[in-house]
Amino acid sequence: MTYTKIQKYVREKHGFAVKSCWIAHAKELCGLPLRKAWNRGKQRKYPCPDEKFKNIKEAFIFFGLLNK
Repeated sequence: MTYTKIQKYVREKHGFAVKSCWIAHAKELCGLPLRKAWNRGKQRKYPCPDEKFKNIKEAFIFFGLLNK
């Protein structure tokens, strides 16, 4: 599933925009595979806020990336 589709889902369902770096961090927290980003340093500059994580995780479940 593309980050754009996840962003669109969250925007339509919950009414706020999601940064792609938040999606990557949420994937990392959920144990989903990630590719190495060429522009990412050792530490995340913008980690996923706790209050947004549940909405991103809901999108992962909706798109079949995670089970409930």
